[in-house]
Amino acid sequence: MMVLPGLLLAMLLAMLDNMIIGTAMPRIVGELGGLAHLSWVVTAYVLGTTVSTPIWGKIGDLYGRKTIFLTSILIFLVGSALCGMAGSDLLGGPHNGMGQLIAFRALQGLGAGGLMVNAFAIIGDLVPPRERGRYQGVMAAVMSLAMIAGPLVGGFITDHLNWRWAFYVNLPIGAVALLLLAARLHLPTYRTEHRIDWPGAGLLAVGITALVLITTWGGNEYAWRSAQILGLAALGVVSLGIFLAVERRAPEPILPLNLFANRNFSLISAIGFLLGFAMFGAINFLPLYQQTVQGASATNSGLLLLPMMASAMVVSLFVGRVITRTGRYKIFPVIGGVGMALGMWLLSLQDAHTSRLQTGLFIAVLGLGMGFLMQTTLLIAQNSVEQKDLGVSSSTATFFRSIGGSFGVSMFGAVFNHRFGTEIVHHLGAAGAKLSQGGARLDPAALKALPAPVRLGFLEAMATSVSTVFTWAIAFAVAVPVLAVLIKEVPLRGGPAAAGAGGQEPGTAERIEEPTAPAVR
Repeated sequence: MMVLPGLLLAMLLAMLDNMIIGTAMPRIVGELGGLAHLSWVVTAYVLGTTVSTPIWGKIGDLYGRKTIFLTSILIFLVGSALCGMAGSDLLGGPHNGMGQLIAFRALQGLGAGGLMVNAFAIIGDLVPPRERGRYQGVMAAVMSLAMIAGPLVGGFITDHLNWRWAFYVNLPIGAVALLLLAARLHLPTYRTEHRIDWPGAGLLAVGITALVLITTWGGNEYAWRSAQILGLAALGVVSLGIFLAVERRAPEPILPLNLFANRNFSLISAIGFLLGFAMFGAINFLPLYQQTVQGASATNSGLLLLPMMASAMVVSLFVGRVITRTGRYKIFPVIGGVGMALGMWLLSLQDAHTSRLQTGLFIAVLGLGMGFLMQTTLLIAQNSVEQKDLGVSSSTATFFRSIGGSFGVSMFGAVFNHRFGTEIVHHLGAAGAKLSQGGARLDPAALKALPAPVRLGFLEAMATSVSTVFTWAIAFAVAVPVLAVLIKEVPLRGGPAAAGAGGQEPGTAERIEEPTAPAVR
Protein backbone atom coordinates (compact mmCIF):
# COMPACT_ATOMS: atom_id res chain seq x y z
CA MET A 1 0.00 0.00 0.00
CA MET A 2 3.00 2.31 0.40
CA VAL A 3 4.03 1.67 -3.21
CA LEU A 4 0.65 1.30 -4.94
CA PRO A 5 -0.12 5.07 -5.31
CA GLY A 6 3.14 5.58 -7.21
CA LEU A 7 2.42 2.60 -9.47
CA LEU A 8 -1.10 3.85 -10.16
CA LEU A 9 0.19 7.33 -11.07
CA ALA A 10 2.73 5.81 -13.45
CA MET A 11 -0.04 3.82 -15.13
CA LEU A 12 -2.15 6.97 -15.39
CA LEU A 13 0.65 8.55 -17.42
CA ALA A 14 0.33 5.93 -20.14
CA MET A 15 -3.47 5.70 -20.07
CA LEU A 16 -4.27 9.42 -19.93
CA ASP A 17 -1.76 10.33 -22.63
CA ASN A 18 -3.46 8.39 -25.40
CA MET A 19 -6.95 9.52 -24.40
CA ILE A 20 -6.04 13.21 -24.07
CA ILE A 21 -4.00 13.52 -27.27
CA GLY A 22 -6.87 12.47 -29.52
CA THR A 23 -8.98 15.49 -28.61
CA ALA A 24 -6.03 17.87 -29.11
CA MET A 25 -5.12 16.63 -32.59
CA PRO A 26 -7.18 19.16 -34.58
CA ARG A 27 -5.51 22.06 -32.72
CA ILE A 28 -2.06 20.53 -33.20
CA VAL A 29 -2.56 20.24 -36.95
CA GLY A 30 -3.98 23.76 -37.08
CA GLU A 31 -0.78 25.20 -35.59
CA LEU A 32 1.91 22.85 -36.94
CA GLY A 33 0.36 21.79 -40.25
CA GLY A 34 1.33 18.41 -41.71
CA LEU A 35 -2.15 16.93 -42.01
CA ALA A 36 -0.82 14.24 -44.37
CA HIS A 37 1.50 13.03 -41.60
CA LEU A 38 -1.07 13.14 -38.82
CA SER A 39 -1.33 9.35 -38.54
CA TRP A 40 2.40 9.20 -37.79
CA VAL A 41 1.83 11.03 -34.50
CA VAL A 42 -0.03 7.91 -33.36
CA THR A 43 2.05 5.38 -35.29
CA ALA A 44 5.38 6.64 -33.89
CA TYR A 45 4.07 6.24 -30.34
CA VAL A 46 2.67 2.75 -31.03
CA LEU A 47 5.94 1.66 -32.63
CA GLY A 48 8.01 2.93 -29.69
CA THR A 49 5.74 1.24 -27.17
CA THR A 50 5.39 -2.09 -28.95
CA VAL A 51 9.07 -2.45 -29.81
CA SER A 52 10.30 -1.60 -26.32
CA THR A 53 7.78 -3.55 -24.21
CA PRO A 54 9.54 -6.97 -24.36
CA ILE A 55 12.92 -5.32 -23.81
CA TRP A 56 11.78 -3.45 -20.69
CA GLY A 57 10.36 -6.67 -19.25
CA LYS A 58 13.55 -8.62 -19.83
CA ILE A 59 16.04 -6.06 -18.52
CA GLY A 60 13.84 -5.65 -15.45
CA ASP A 61 14.16 -9.41 -14.85
CA LEU A 62 17.95 -9.23 -15.26
CA TYR A 63 18.89 -6.10 -13.34
CA GLY A 64 16.07 -5.40 -10.91
CA ARG A 65 12.90 -3.46 -11.61
CA LYS A 66 13.15 -0.28 -9.53
CA THR A 67 15.91 1.48 -11.49
CA ILE A 68 14.49 0.25 -14.80
CA PHE A 69 10.98 1.45 -13.90
CA LEU A 70 12.19 4.89 -12.80
CA THR A 71 14.23 5.15 -16.00
CA SER A 72 11.18 4.41 -18.15
CA ILE A 73 9.22 7.13 -16.32
CA LEU A 74 12.04 9.63 -16.89
CA ILE A 75 12.21 8.83 -20.61
CA PHE A 76 8.45 9.22 -20.89
CA LEU A 77 8.54 12.59 -19.11
CA VAL A 78 11.43 13.87 -21.25
CA GLY A 79 9.49 12.81 -24.35
CA SER A 80 6.36 14.54 -23.02
CA ALA A 81 8.22 17.80 -22.37
CA LEU A 82 9.80 17.74 -25.84
CA CYS A 83 6.41 16.98 -27.45
CA GLY A 84 4.99 20.03 -25.71
CA MET A 85 7.84 22.16 -27.10
CA ALA A 86 7.60 20.81 -30.67
CA GLY A 87 7.36 23.62 -33.18
CA SER A 88 8.03 26.31 -30.56
CA ASP A 89 10.49 29.14 -31.00
CA LEU A 90 12.94 27.27 -28.74
CA LEU A 91 13.13 24.46 -31.33
CA GLY A 92 13.12 26.52 -34.50
CA GLY A 93 9.48 27.48 -35.00
CA PRO A 94 6.45 25.69 -36.44
CA HIS A 95 7.83 25.04 -39.94
CA ASN A 96 9.42 21.77 -38.74
CA GLY A 97 7.05 21.21 -35.84
CA MET A 98 5.22 18.12 -37.11
CA GLY A 99 8.47 16.28 -37.80
CA GLN A 100 9.72 17.13 -34.32
CA LEU A 101 6.46 16.02 -32.75
CA ILE A 102 6.60 12.64 -34.52
CA ALA A 103 10.19 12.05 -33.38
CA PHE A 104 9.42 13.06 -29.79
CA ARG A 105 6.30 10.86 -29.75
CA ALA A 106 8.53 7.89 -30.65
CA LEU A 107 10.77 8.75 -27.68
CA GLN A 108 7.71 9.06 -25.47
CA GLY A 109 6.53 5.65 -26.67
CA LEU A 110 9.87 4.08 -25.75
CA GLY A 111 9.33 5.20 -22.17
CA ALA A 112 5.67 4.19 -22.16
CA GLY A 113 6.63 0.63 -23.08
CA GLY A 114 8.12 0.21 -19.61
CA LEU A 115 5.32 1.81 -17.60
CA MET A 116 2.55 -0.77 -17.74
CA VAL A 117 4.68 -3.92 -17.91
CA ASN A 118 6.91 -2.93 -14.98
CA ALA A 119 3.98 -1.73 -12.86
CA PHE A 120 2.34 -5.15 -13.11
CA ALA A 121 5.67 -6.97 -12.68
CA ILE A 122 6.44 -4.99 -9.50
CA ILE A 123 3.09 -6.07 -8.07
CA GLY A 124 4.19 -9.61 -8.94
CA ASP A 125 7.45 -9.06 -7.04
CA LEU A 126 5.79 -7.63 -3.93
CA VAL A 127 2.57 -9.65 -3.67
CA PRO A 128 2.02 -13.46 -3.64
CA PRO A 129 -0.11 -14.77 -6.53
CA ARG A 130 -3.07 -15.45 -4.22
CA GLU A 131 -3.17 -11.75 -3.26
CA ARG A 132 -2.44 -10.27 -6.71
CA GLY A 133 -6.04 -10.32 -7.89
CA ARG A 134 -7.01 -7.70 -5.32
CA TYR A 135 -4.28 -5.27 -6.33
CA GLN A 136 -4.62 -5.89 -10.05
CA GLY A 137 -8.36 -5.28 -9.68
CA VAL A 138 -7.60 -1.85 -8.22
CA MET A 139 -5.18 -1.17 -11.09
CA ALA A 140 -7.83 -2.21 -13.62
CA ALA A 141 -10.30 0.13 -11.97
CA VAL A 142 -7.84 3.02 -12.27
CA MET A 143 -7.30 2.16 -15.94
CA SER A 144 -11.06 2.31 -16.51
CA LEU A 145 -11.25 5.63 -14.68
CA ALA A 146 -8.44 7.03 -16.82
CA MET A 147 -10.27 6.02 -20.00
CA ILE A 148 -13.28 8.01 -18.81
CA ALA A 149 -11.37 11.03 -17.52
CA GLY A 150 -9.01 11.23 -20.51
CA PRO A 151 -11.47 12.58 -23.09
CA LEU A 152 -12.94 14.98 -20.52
CA VAL A 153 -9.54 16.37 -19.52
CA GLY A 154 -8.52 16.51 -23.17
CA GLY A 155 -11.70 18.40 -24.04
CA PHE A 156 -11.09 20.92 -21.26
CA ILE A 157 -7.44 21.43 -22.27
CA THR A 158 -8.39 21.82 -25.93
CA ASP A 159 -11.14 24.33 -25.18
CA HIS A 160 -9.49 26.40 -22.45
CA LEU A 161 -5.69 25.90 -22.66
CA ASN A 162 -3.01 25.55 -25.31
CA TRP A 163 -2.71 22.10 -26.92
CA ARG A 164 0.81 21.84 -25.49
CA TRP A 165 -0.71 21.22 -22.06
CA ALA A 166 -1.96 17.88 -23.38
CA PHE A 167 1.70 16.84 -22.99
CA TYR A 168 2.74 19.10 -20.12
CA VAL A 169 0.00 17.64 -17.89
CA ASN A 170 2.11 14.47 -17.67
CA LEU A 171 4.95 16.30 -15.91
CA PRO A 172 3.43 16.93 -12.45
CA ILE A 173 1.85 13.47 -12.38
CA GLY A 174 5.15 11.86 -13.33
CA ALA A 175 7.10 13.93 -10.82
CA VAL A 176 4.88 12.78 -7.96
CA ALA A 177 5.15 9.16 -9.14
CA LEU A 178 8.95 9.43 -9.26
CA LEU A 179 9.16 10.86 -5.75
CA LEU A 180 6.82 8.25 -4.27
CA LEU A 181 8.56 5.30 -5.92
CA ALA A 182 12.09 6.54 -5.26
CA ALA A 183 11.30 6.94 -1.56
CA ARG A 184 8.98 3.99 -0.93
CA LEU A 185 9.80 1.24 -3.42
CA HIS A 186 12.42 -1.17 -2.06
CA LEU A 187 13.42 -3.99 -4.40
CA PRO A 188 16.72 -5.87 -4.77
CA THR A 189 19.22 -4.40 -7.22
CA TYR A 190 21.23 -7.09 -9.00
CA ARG A 191 24.77 -7.04 -10.34
CA THR A 192 24.86 -9.89 -12.82
CA GLU A 193 27.18 -11.27 -15.44
CA HIS A 194 24.28 -11.75 -17.84
CA ARG A 195 24.20 -9.88 -21.13
CA ILE A 196 21.11 -8.62 -22.90
CA ASP A 197 20.24 -10.39 -26.11
CA TRP A 198 20.69 -7.33 -28.33
CA PRO A 199 20.60 -9.27 -31.65
CA GLY A 200 17.29 -10.79 -30.64
CA ALA A 201 15.99 -7.42 -29.50
CA GLY A 202 16.98 -5.83 -32.82
CA LEU A 203 15.40 -8.57 -34.93
CA LEU A 204 12.22 -8.45 -32.86
CA ALA A 205 12.10 -4.67 -33.25
CA VAL A 206 12.45 -4.94 -37.04
CA GLY A 207 9.79 -7.63 -37.28
CA ILE A 208 7.34 -5.78 -35.03
CA THR A 209 7.93 -2.51 -36.86
CA ALA A 210 7.19 -4.20 -40.19
CA LEU A 211 3.95 -5.68 -38.83
CA VAL A 212 2.79 -2.41 -37.29
CA LEU A 213 3.54 -0.52 -40.52
CA ILE A 214 1.58 -3.11 -42.51
CA THR A 215 -1.44 -2.69 -40.26
CA THR A 216 -1.06 1.10 -40.34
CA TRP A 217 -0.43 1.59 -44.04
CA GLY A 218 -2.25 -1.37 -45.58
CA GLY A 219 -5.41 -0.28 -47.37
CA ASN A 220 -4.78 3.36 -46.42
CA GLU A 221 -1.42 4.73 -47.56
CA TYR A 222 -0.76 1.78 -49.92
CA ALA A 223 -2.83 -1.00 -51.47
CA TRP A 224 -2.59 -4.36 -49.76
CA ARG A 225 -0.88 -5.87 -52.83
CA SER A 226 1.49 -2.95 -53.38
CA ALA A 227 5.25 -3.43 -53.46
CA GLN A 228 5.59 -1.50 -50.19
CA ILE A 229 3.20 -3.74 -48.23
CA LEU A 230 4.50 -6.97 -49.78
CA GLY A 231 8.07 -5.84 -49.07
CA LEU A 232 7.20 -5.13 -45.44
CA ALA A 233 5.53 -8.53 -45.18
CA ALA A 234 8.65 -10.23 -46.51
CA LEU A 235 10.84 -8.22 -44.14
CA GLY A 236 8.63 -9.14 -41.19
CA VAL A 237 8.59 -12.85 -42.01
CA VAL A 238 12.35 -13.06 -42.59
CA SER A 239 13.33 -11.03 -39.52
CA LEU A 240 10.96 -12.92 -37.21
CA GLY A 241 12.16 -16.24 -38.64
CA ILE A 242 15.78 -15.33 -37.91
CA PHE A 243 14.66 -14.04 -34.49
CA LEU A 244 13.28 -17.48 -33.59
CA ALA A 245 16.55 -19.13 -34.62
CA VAL A 246 18.59 -16.64 -32.57
CA GLU A 247 16.39 -17.04 -29.49
CA ARG A 248 16.92 -20.81 -29.45
CA ARG A 249 20.67 -20.27 -29.01
CA ALA A 250 20.78 -17.10 -26.89
CA PRO A 251 21.85 -17.68 -23.24
CA GLU A 252 19.50 -14.91 -22.08
CA PRO A 253 16.82 -14.61 -24.81
CA ILE A 254 14.78 -11.43 -24.89
CA LEU A 255 11.68 -13.62 -25.34
CA PRO A 256 12.33 -17.10 -23.89
CA LEU A 257 10.66 -19.56 -26.27
CA ASN A 258 10.51 -22.20 -23.55
CA LEU A 259 7.72 -20.16 -21.95
CA PHE A 260 5.43 -21.28 -24.75
CA ALA A 261 6.02 -24.91 -23.79
CA ASN A 262 3.75 -24.11 -20.85
CA ARG A 263 0.19 -24.78 -21.99
CA ASN A 264 -1.39 -22.07 -19.88
CA PHE A 265 1.08 -19.45 -21.07
CA SER A 266 0.49 -20.30 -24.74
CA LEU A 267 -3.28 -20.28 -24.27
CA ILE A 268 -3.31 -16.99 -22.39
CA SER A 269 -1.06 -15.37 -25.01
CA ALA A 270 -3.53 -16.43 -27.71
CA ILE A 271 -6.43 -15.15 -25.61
CA GLY A 272 -4.63 -11.83 -25.14
CA PHE A 273 -4.17 -11.51 -28.91
CA LEU A 274 -7.86 -12.24 -29.56
CA LEU A 275 -8.88 -9.90 -26.73
CA GLY A 276 -6.89 -7.06 -28.25
CA PHE A 277 -8.07 -7.91 -31.77
CA ALA A 278 -11.79 -8.02 -31.00
CA MET A 279 -12.06 -5.47 -28.21
CA PHE A 280 -9.64 -2.67 -29.09
CA GLY A 281 -10.22 -3.10 -32.81
CA ALA A 282 -13.98 -2.80 -32.53
CA ILE A 283 -14.26 -0.29 -29.66
CA ASN A 284 -12.26 2.12 -31.80
CA PHE A 285 -15.44 2.64 -33.83
CA LEU A 286 -17.76 3.40 -30.91
CA PRO A 287 -16.91 7.14 -30.71
CA LEU A 288 -17.37 7.39 -34.48
CA TYR A 289 -20.86 5.94 -34.19
CA GLN A 290 -21.76 8.05 -31.17
CA GLN A 291 -20.52 11.32 -32.64
CA THR A 292 -21.70 10.83 -36.22
CA VAL A 293 -24.90 8.80 -35.95
CA GLN A 294 -26.08 9.74 -32.46
CA GLY A 295 -24.86 13.35 -32.67
CA ALA A 296 -22.73 13.42 -29.51
CA SER A 297 -19.94 15.94 -29.09
CA ALA A 298 -16.33 14.80 -28.75
CA THR A 299 -16.35 15.43 -25.00
CA ASN A 300 -19.77 13.85 -24.47
CA SER A 301 -18.74 10.73 -26.35
CA GLY A 302 -16.27 10.14 -23.53
CA LEU A 303 -19.13 10.35 -21.02
CA LEU A 304 -21.19 7.95 -23.13
CA LEU A 305 -18.51 5.31 -22.57
CA LEU A 306 -19.12 5.55 -18.81
CA PRO A 307 -21.41 2.45 -18.63
CA MET A 308 -18.70 0.27 -20.18
CA MET A 309 -15.90 1.59 -18.00
CA ALA A 310 -17.98 1.61 -14.82
CA SER A 311 -19.09 -2.01 -15.26
CA ALA A 312 -15.52 -3.06 -16.09
CA MET A 313 -14.24 -1.25 -12.98
CA VAL A 314 -16.79 -2.81 -10.62
CA VAL A 315 -16.29 -6.32 -12.00
CA SER A 316 -12.47 -6.00 -11.85
CA LEU A 317 -12.65 -5.12 -8.15
CA PHE A 318 -15.11 -7.99 -7.51
CA VAL A 319 -13.00 -10.54 -9.39
CA GLY A 320 -9.86 -9.46 -7.54
CA ARG A 321 -11.49 -10.03 -4.18
CA VAL A 322 -12.92 -13.40 -5.18
CA ILE A 323 -9.56 -14.64 -6.46
CA THR A 324 -7.88 -13.51 -3.23
CA ARG A 325 -10.50 -15.28 -1.11
CA THR A 326 -10.80 -18.54 -3.07
CA GLY A 327 -7.60 -18.86 -5.11
CA ARG A 328 -9.76 -19.85 -8.11
CA TYR A 329 -9.55 -18.04 -11.41
CA LYS A 330 -10.25 -20.34 -14.39
CA ILE A 331 -13.96 -19.56 -14.57
CA PHE A 332 -13.42 -15.81 -14.98
CA PRO A 333 -11.86 -15.73 -18.48
CA VAL A 334 -14.60 -18.13 -19.61
CA ILE A 335 -17.34 -15.82 -18.28
CA GLY A 336 -15.49 -12.79 -19.64
CA GLY A 337 -15.22 -14.28 -23.12
CA VAL A 338 -18.94 -15.08 -23.18
CA GLY A 339 -19.77 -11.58 -21.93
CA MET A 340 -17.53 -9.95 -24.53
CA ALA A 341 -19.09 -12.01 -27.36
CA LEU A 342 -22.58 -11.13 -26.10
CA GLY A 343 -21.68 -7.44 -25.97
CA MET A 344 -20.32 -7.54 -29.52
CA TRP A 345 -23.52 -9.24 -30.72
CA LEU A 346 -25.71 -6.59 -29.07
CA LEU A 347 -23.63 -3.80 -30.62
CA SER A 348 -23.96 -5.44 -34.03
CA LEU A 349 -27.73 -4.88 -33.78
CA GLN A 350 -27.39 -1.08 -33.76
CA ASP A 351 -28.80 0.99 -36.60
CA ALA A 352 -29.38 4.67 -37.36
CA HIS A 353 -32.27 4.81 -34.86
CA THR A 354 -30.62 3.14 -31.84
CA SER A 355 -30.90 5.41 -28.80
CA ARG A 356 -28.01 6.40 -26.57
CA LEU A 357 -29.67 4.50 -23.72
CA GLN A 358 -29.69 1.28 -25.73
CA THR A 359 -26.05 1.74 -26.71
CA GLY A 360 -25.20 2.39 -23.05
CA LEU A 361 -26.80 -0.91 -22.04
CA PHE A 362 -24.99 -2.78 -24.81
CA ILE A 363 -21.57 -1.42 -23.91
CA ALA A 364 -22.24 -2.10 -20.21
CA VAL A 365 -22.49 -5.80 -21.12
CA LEU A 366 -19.23 -5.49 -23.05
CA GLY A 367 -17.65 -3.84 -20.00
CA LEU A 368 -18.70 -6.80 -17.83
CA GLY A 369 -16.79 -9.10 -20.14
CA MET A 370 -13.77 -6.80 -20.07
CA GLY A 371 -13.81 -6.74 -16.27
CA PHE A 372 -13.63 -10.53 -16.05
CA LEU A 373 -10.83 -10.72 -18.61
CA MET A 374 -8.41 -7.81 -18.46
CA GLN A 375 -6.41 -8.53 -15.31
CA THR A 376 -7.19 -12.23 -15.00
CA THR A 377 -5.27 -12.89 -18.21
CA LEU A 378 -2.19 -11.16 -16.80
CA LEU A 379 -2.49 -13.04 -13.50
CA ILE A 380 -2.58 -16.39 -15.34
CA ALA A 381 0.42 -15.38 -17.47
CA GLN A 382 2.43 -14.51 -14.34
CA ASN A 383 1.36 -17.67 -12.52
CA SER A 384 2.48 -19.83 -15.45
CA VAL A 385 6.20 -18.94 -15.23
CA GLU A 386 9.04 -18.92 -12.75
CA GLN A 387 9.56 -15.83 -10.66
CA LYS A 388 12.74 -14.95 -12.57
CA ASP A 389 10.66 -14.64 -15.76
CA LEU A 390 7.92 -12.53 -14.20
CA GLY A 391 8.82 -9.38 -16.11
CA VAL A 392 9.09 -11.05 -19.49
CA SER A 393 5.79 -12.89 -18.92
CA SER A 394 4.07 -9.57 -18.16
CA SER A 395 5.64 -7.90 -21.19
CA THR A 396 4.73 -10.82 -23.47
CA ALA A 397 1.09 -10.74 -22.34
CA THR A 398 0.99 -6.98 -22.95
CA PHE A 399 2.79 -7.42 -26.27
CA PHE A 400 0.30 -9.93 -27.68
CA ARG A 401 -2.65 -7.80 -26.61
CA SER A 402 -1.07 -4.74 -28.26
CA ILE A 403 -0.30 -6.57 -31.49
CA GLY A 404 -3.83 -7.98 -31.56
CA GLY A 405 -5.26 -4.50 -31.16
CA SER A 406 -3.08 -3.19 -33.98
CA PHE A 407 -4.22 -5.95 -36.33
CA GLY A 408 -7.82 -5.47 -35.22
CA VAL A 409 -7.87 -1.74 -35.92
CA SER A 410 -6.37 -2.35 -39.36
CA MET A 411 -8.65 -5.21 -40.38
CA PHE A 412 -11.83 -3.66 -39.03
CA GLY A 413 -10.88 -0.38 -40.67
CA ALA A 414 -10.70 -2.15 -44.02
CA VAL A 415 -14.06 -3.87 -43.33
CA PHE A 416 -15.64 -0.56 -42.37
CA ASN A 417 -14.35 1.33 -45.41
CA HIS A 418 -15.48 -1.37 -47.85
CA ARG A 419 -18.95 -1.69 -46.33
CA PHE A 420 -19.41 2.08 -46.06
CA GLY A 421 -18.51 2.56 -49.72
CA THR A 422 -21.06 -0.08 -50.71
CA GLU A 423 -23.84 1.15 -48.41
CA ILE A 424 -23.54 4.84 -49.25
CA VAL A 425 -23.89 4.07 -52.97
CA HIS A 426 -26.83 1.77 -52.22
CA HIS A 427 -28.66 4.50 -50.29
CA LEU A 428 -27.70 7.61 -52.29
CA GLY A 429 -26.43 6.45 -55.68
CA ALA A 430 -23.95 8.75 -57.45
CA ALA A 431 -24.21 11.36 -54.70
CA GLY A 432 -23.20 8.68 -52.23
CA ALA A 433 -20.12 7.84 -54.26
CA LYS A 434 -18.91 11.43 -53.83
CA LEU A 435 -19.67 11.41 -50.11
CA SER A 436 -17.84 8.11 -49.62
CA GLN A 437 -14.56 9.77 -50.56
CA GLY A 438 -14.66 12.12 -47.57
CA GLY A 439 -17.91 11.37 -45.81
CA ALA A 440 -16.28 9.81 -42.78
CA ARG A 441 -14.70 13.20 -42.08
CA LEU A 442 -18.02 15.06 -42.02
CA ASP A 443 -18.49 16.70 -38.64
CA PRO A 444 -21.95 17.07 -37.03
CA ALA A 445 -22.31 20.67 -38.26
CA ALA A 446 -21.63 19.61 -41.86
CA LEU A 447 -24.08 16.73 -41.53
CA LYS A 448 -26.84 19.05 -40.37
CA ALA A 449 -26.30 21.18 -43.46
CA LEU A 450 -27.09 18.24 -45.76
CA PRO A 451 -30.63 17.80 -47.11
CA ALA A 452 -32.71 15.53 -44.85
CA PRO A 453 -32.89 12.54 -47.28
CA VAL A 454 -29.13 12.68 -47.92
CA ARG A 455 -28.38 12.98 -44.21
CA LEU A 456 -30.60 10.00 -43.39
CA GLY A 457 -28.97 7.87 -46.09
CA PHE A 458 -25.52 8.82 -44.84
CA LEU A 459 -26.39 7.95 -41.23
CA GLU A 460 -27.92 4.62 -42.21
CA ALA A 461 -24.83 3.72 -44.23
CA MET A 462 -22.58 4.73 -41.33
CA ALA A 463 -24.61 2.74 -38.77
CA THR A 464 -24.69 -0.37 -40.96
CA SER A 465 -20.94 -0.18 -41.52
CA VAL A 466 -20.19 0.12 -37.80
CA SER A 467 -22.55 -2.76 -36.97
CA THR A 468 -20.71 -4.87 -39.56
CA VAL A 469 -17.46 -4.25 -37.69
CA PHE A 470 -19.01 -5.63 -34.49
CA THR A 471 -20.41 -8.60 -36.41
CA TRP A 472 -16.89 -9.50 -37.51
CA ALA A 473 -15.63 -8.99 -33.96
CA ILE A 474 -18.02 -11.70 -32.71
CA ALA A 475 -16.04 -14.33 -34.63
CA PHE A 476 -12.88 -13.47 -32.69
CA ALA A 477 -14.64 -12.93 -29.35
CA VAL A 478 -16.27 -16.38 -29.29
CA ALA A 479 -12.84 -18.02 -29.56
CA VAL A 480 -11.85 -16.54 -26.18
CA PRO A 481 -14.08 -18.72 -23.93
CA VAL A 482 -13.27 -21.77 -26.08
CA LEU A 483 -9.54 -21.33 -25.37
CA ALA A 484 -10.20 -20.37 -21.74
CA VAL A 485 -11.92 -23.72 -21.09
CA LEU A 486 -8.61 -25.44 -21.95
CA ILE A 487 -6.69 -23.55 -19.23
CA LYS A 488 -5.47 -25.75 -16.38
CA GLU A 489 -6.08 -24.13 -13.00
CA VAL A 490 -2.77 -24.07 -11.10
CA PRO A 491 -3.14 -23.23 -7.36
CA LEU A 492 -2.05 -19.75 -6.41
CA ARG A 493 0.48 -19.47 -3.59
CA GLY A 494 -0.28 -17.27 -0.60
CA GLY A 495 -3.50 -18.65 0.88
CA PRO A 496 -4.43 -21.46 3.24
CA ALA A 497 -5.72 -23.74 0.50
CA ALA A 498 -2.59 -23.38 -1.54
CA ALA A 499 -0.35 -23.83 1.46
CA GLY A 500 -2.26 -26.88 2.61
CA ALA A 501 -1.78 -28.46 -0.77
CA GLY A 502 1.93 -27.90 -0.52
CA GLY A 503 1.73 -25.36 -3.31
CA GLN A 504 4.56 -22.98 -3.91
CA GLU A 505 4.87 -20.34 -6.53
CA PRO A 506 6.97 -21.76 -9.36
CA GLY A 507 10.43 -20.30 -9.36
CA THR A 508 10.37 -18.61 -5.96
CA ALA A 509 13.22 -20.76 -4.71
CA GLU A 510 15.08 -20.32 -7.97
CA ARG A 511 14.93 -16.53 -7.58
CA ILE A 512 16.54 -16.80 -4.13
CA GLU A 513 19.23 -19.15 -5.37
CA GLU A 514 20.10 -17.03 -8.42
CA PRO A 515 23.78 -16.03 -8.12
CA THR A 516 23.75 -12.34 -7.46
CA ALA A 517 25.49 -9.86 -5.25
CA PRO A 518 23.80 -9.00 -1.95
CA ALA A 519 20.60 -7.08 -2.39
CA VAL A 520 20.94 -3.32 -2.34
CA ARG A 521 17.91 -1.49 -1.00
